[in-house]
Amino acid sequence: MSSSRVSGFYNWTLEERLAWVARWADLTEEEVAVLRGDQGLALEQAERMIENVVGLHALPLGVALNFQVNGRDILVPMVIEEPSVVAGASFAARLARAGGGFRAESTPPEMIGQLQVLDLPDLEEGRAAVLAARKRILSRADEVDPVIRRLGGGARDLEV
Repeated sequence: MSSSRVSGFYNWTLEERLAWVARWADLTEEEVAVLRGDQGLALEQAERMIENVVGLHALPLGVALNFQVNGRDILVPMVIEEPSVVAGASFAARLARAGGGFRAESTPPEMIGQLQVLDLPDLEEGRAAVLAARKRILSRADEVDPVIRRLGGGARDLEV
């Protein structure tokens, strides 16, 4: 992959920009056709996606350049009708690039599930029973999707 720092990209023709993105991202012909809009959404498809469809609305897809995130060059796709946003993002990324670009991190992809226990005459007794069954509850939760467990995920803890 080459650098996302491209001088004068906005001066290139649409075809030149599309060809460059296709090379940069190693796109297939089918993926390039999607970018061209050759395989757009049909009204019949839209009708099955949401309620009360009356038409389609297309917006331009651009790429913000100059982004370097965690030492890796990336293109940032942006669908927007406002011309200055893509230019502004590219300019800001160019300024940030001079200082090493952006650093990003995220929290682990964890979710919280809830278990509801009804009709408990004694809350403390119910709490104790749930905690006593902790291992069994976590094990049953992991049985729901064994693939997640094989990939290192799964139920982690139980709070009452």
